[in-house]
Amino acid sequence: MTTRVAANGIEIAYDSFGSPTGRPLLLIMGLGAQLIQWDEGLCRLLAEQGHHVVRFDNRDAGLSTHIHDAGVPQPGAPAPYSLTDMAADTAAFMDAIGWPSAHVVGASMGGMIAQTLAIEHPERVLTLTSIMSTPGPDVAPPTPEAMTALMTPPPADRAGVLDQSVVTWSTIGSPGYELDEEAIRERAGLAYDRCFDPAGTARQFAAIRASGDRTQALAGVRAPTLVIHGEADPLIPVAGGRATAEAVPGARLVTYPGMGHDLPKALWPDIVAEITKLTAS
Repeated sequence: MTTRVAANGIEIAYDSFGSPTGRPLLLIMGLGAQLIQWDEGLCRLLAEQGHHVVRFDNRDAGLSTHIHDAGVPQPGAPAPYSLTDMAADTAAFMDAIGWPSAHVVGASMGGMIAQTLAIEHPERVLTLTSIMSTPGPDVAPPTPEAMTALMTPPPADRAGVLDQSVVTWSTIGSPGYELDEEAIRERAGLAYDRCFDPAGTARQFAAIRASGDRTQALAGVRAPTLVIHGEADPLIPVAGGRATAEAVPGARLVTYPGMGHDLPKALWPDIVAEITKLTAS
């Protein structure tokens, strides 16, 4: 069941898996993605390893507060907010659910938020797992095809959004694994029915661009860190993962051949094992 709590002047929607007595594990999702992008099956696997798993909607996504008054960011105009603000949302959300600290896992933009949290709120981060992410927007530029998929405006109708989602994930997903078109359509439909706000995604993208490069600041991170990346990721190429791991002292880098900008089901057991190894140490 999805719950909403007040945090940092907004409301954040979340749900959870596993026992409240388990190790707190916070999942942060990426650009324009809702908490449901963390598959329930993956969340259950993590919970089975002794984690109390919480996934949530960032501001401007899903059932959390949308900053509608900010409109669509215009070229050259200041971004309505930054990743620092989104990390502050995360810290305040942890306060709201009674977590002084947590093992933090972020994917894509969620990895950027997690990195920012570890830099700016280090006492909140027990361990850091950065998945398919990067220290800065220009460290590992996307391929032209991936950028086109990212920047193509979505159709306004539900059927069109589902069709486009298949095209998008065919472009940025994992070429080494079979594309599950039915699952992609199902999740895209759930996301559309929960919330459809392309302007919110544009504001999140502006936050990424406005937040600059974290490479130097990551050198100060002391949380044990795991970096996971697909070797076939066209949206944030594996150079982004390597740069993250090189920036954080003692970070461990795990890469997967054939993995793109998603989390193939076949890799879930290994990814869960890697995260568990980190959180249980």
